Amino acid sequence: MAVSKKAVRDAIVDTARYIFARFGYRKTTMDAIARAARKGKSSVYYYFKNKEEIFLAVVNKEVGSVKEEIRNAIASTSDPKEKLTIYVLTRMRVLYRIAHFYSSFREEYLQEYDFIQRFREDLDRYETKIILDILRDGIKKKVFSISDPITAANSIVVALKGFEYYWGTEENITKLEKQTEDMLEMLYRGILKK
Repeated sequence: MAVSKKAVRDAIVDTARYIFARFGYRKTTMDAIARAARKGKSSVYYYFKNKEEIFLAVVNKEVGSVKEEIRNAIASTSDPKEKLTIYVLTRMRVLYRIAHFYSSFREEYLQEYDFIQRFREDLDRYETKIILDILRDGIKKKVFSISDPITAANSIVVALKGFEYYWGTEENITKLEKQTEDMLEMLYRGILKK
């Protein structure tokens, strides 16, 4: 029975995920990915033109799972405040899990920040849209009092990105969750309709 091209490509991506997690982006080589995938290097090059393209496929797969987890989490409530809290905490917990899985890459994070940002555009747009939808729903339900929801959504996304390094390097998730909940309460006291 022949294996489909998609199945081979997916297997290479799944294997590369573990290699990137173990060695980080810079130290990972096409040779290492090919060996781990039990493929010839030329076979890997048949599916991907370089390491960056494989990494992009790994990132896209991770982003897809992040989006799905967030969608499922926020679908559990219709209350805008609760939805925003669930969104932020779910997003940060997923980031924590990913950052701790990719511990080698975590060490490269600041050095590779510009490189990482190139892969973030889709996720940033997705996050901004979700937050904007939550804020607009909160305005409509008279829960939030925000004059410019677009600026507010963009600001929240930027703030969350500012938390990423801390969530990616701190080990104590309980401490992280408490600090994030405290930050959200400060935000709500400023945006909740009185």
